[in-house]
Amino acid sequence: QVQLVESGGGLVQPGGSLRLSCAASGKIFSINAMGWYRQPPGKQRELVATITTGGSTNYADSVKGRFTISRDNAKNTVYLQMNSLKPDDTAVYYCNAFIRGSYRDYSPHEYWGQGTQVTVSS
Repeated sequence: QVQLVESGGGLVQPGGSLRLSCAASGKIFSINAMGWYRQPPGKQRELVATITTGGSTNYADSVKGRFTISRDNAKNTVYLQMNSLKPDDTAVYYCNAFIRGSYRDYSPHEYWGQGTQVTVSS
């Protein structure tokens, strides 16, 4: 089994910063793309940012220039540095990863973390 465990959420004032981490553990042969999604109160889950194994990134327009996604392949961990936070960034943030558990796996399986709450408020 594979687990994704997020950490780093919390309460921050507008303009502040937070850094989220997500570590993958368990039976892992390789990890393809990793990413962060979020679900604001009363809304659907939406893409925040993704990163490939090689480091190519993609961001939602609403976070470009403020958020930075990165990963440490040796630690099977993905990070999300969030700067200049706004109240609209308030949401539960979920880690996502596509993981092959064995060399026998033809294609990776998709996994989700349990979510971490980020609240931006004065």
